[in-house]
Amino acid sequence: MGLHVLKSSPLSSSSVNTTITTTVTKLLPPSKPAPTSLFRTHFRALPPRPISSVIPAIGLGGSLFQSKRSFRGGVVVAMAAPGSVQKSEEEWRAVLSSEQFRILRQKGTEYPGTGEYDKFFEEGVYGCAGCGTPLYRSTTKFNSGCGWPAFYEGLPGAINYNPDPDGMRTEITCAACGGHLGHVFKGEGFRTPTDERHCVNSISLKFSPANSNPSQ
Repeated sequence: MGLHVLKSSPLSSSSVNTTITTTVTKLLPPSKPAPTSLFRTHFRALPPRPISSVIPAIGLGGSLFQSKRSFRGGVVVAMAAPGSVQKSEEEWRAVLSSEQFRILRQKGTEYPGTGEYDKFFEEGVYGCAGCGTPLYRSTTKFNSGCGWPAFYEGLPGAINYNPDPDGMRTEITCAACGGHLGHVFKGEGFRTPTDERHCVNSISLKFSPANSNPSQ
């Protein structure tokens, strides 16, 4: 049996590791310095803006009014829009006759052919009997033969249109105070510019001659 003598490599394990590490380091891209913080967002304080410039105004009937509320005795009080007339039912009873209250506030109807303005055709303006807001010009009134005053259009923005609870008709009310006027019908074949008939209770109206102030 002979002896075999192994000679060690002239390179030690430590030098090999150093060579490998140096080679790998040269192949990798240079490392970036660690960030000092994850976020660098800067905030700038803005002056407060008034609520009225942020919240858009809300309106009805084609007009826009700023909705305002105030506190009075811990209760939120809604402030009416300019031009509107707001009263409690008790206040309406105090300023209206019983028949006016029945029709304007309780949506009643007068008997056909009994109204003051059914066959009335003088020149002037018809206003709301509740609040005096002008509603119709006499030039838009026509004889429909229905037994109630008939108009083919109202003054711009003066009248609101609402689906009637019966699901068949359209109710018309004063845009300022909400008083019931009557109903509007379309497509009945009348020779008017709008082919509409505003069928209005006489008691819901107050006529002012052309030479007077319609708001009085």
